[in-house]
Amino acid sequence: MRFTYAESMCDPSQLLPLARACDESGWSSFVVPDSIAYPEHSDSKYPYTPDGDRRFLDGKPFIDPFLLMAAMGAVTSRLRFTTFVVKLPIRHPVLVAKQLSSAAVLTGGRVAFGVGTSPWPEDFEITGVAWKDRGRRMDEMIEIVRGLLTGGYYEFHGKHFDIPSIKLCPVPEQPVPILIGGHSEAALRRAARSGDGWMHGGGSEDLDELLARLRTLRREAGTENKPFELHAISFDAYDVDGARKLQDQGITDAIVGFRNPYVGEDDVPLQEKIDILRRFADDVIAKV
Repeated sequence: MRFTYAESMCDPSQLLPLARACDESGWSSFVVPDSIAYPEHSDSKYPYTPDGDRRFLDGKPFIDPFLLMAAMGAVTSRLRFTTFVVKLPIRHPVLVAKQLSSAAVLTGGRVAFGVGTSPWPEDFEITGVAWKDRGRRMDEMIEIVRGLLTGGYYEFHGKHFDIPSIKLCPVPEQPVPILIGGHSEAALRRAARSGDGWMHGGGSEDLDELLARLRTLRREAGTENKPFELHAISFDAYDVDGARKLQDQGITDAIVGFRNPYVGEDDVPLQEKIDILRRFADDVIAKV
């Protein structure tokens, strides 16, 4: 099982040193979050806090995920970067494919593409994209991104997108895994049907139940024998016995963070964060 370091909404100057420390100490991946803008006025609820409050995001820094992956890739040699998650339907698929292929090439293929729909209508409003049919658009976008990253001429003619025959250059040597994030039935079905993996969003929902449902949906879709990544947030990952339990459940990637970004400001010094992640690598990662 691999371990992914989770840090977000911190001082951006910490990100590259943290990536270097993870790369040197045995972590496998670094999560890369996505947020474009914060609306001054909104009634929308956040699905991963108990009361739906998202005011904790106001004023928090987010670097564009494709730029951040390229920057962290330049200061590391083996660390993988996993978006968690890019709000796919608010973007255009050709532009996404170009950005993703560029990041993958610049990092030597050390990219996994976690995607979701975004729970907030404001994201769609500010980017001029319709909220309606976002799931069906996302399905088409996944197909388009995959097709364009093969490196040959590719065209697509669907309900929402009509792409003439085009070619991207350069593209990575190996396909970029596309991981579907979310706990809804639609997200689980999409992961089972067309994903290379699934990303657990944390929260109070039972991980065992979600994994069981995903197994059922994969059997129904006929994809149960395909390679499939399972990324999970769980308190079990913080010690050796718990991590082995997750491994026995089929989890391929445990996402681990050491502070709660949903509460207050980040006042943890950089060196303290580095010391913590290195200690975890010695105490847990090296023993699993």
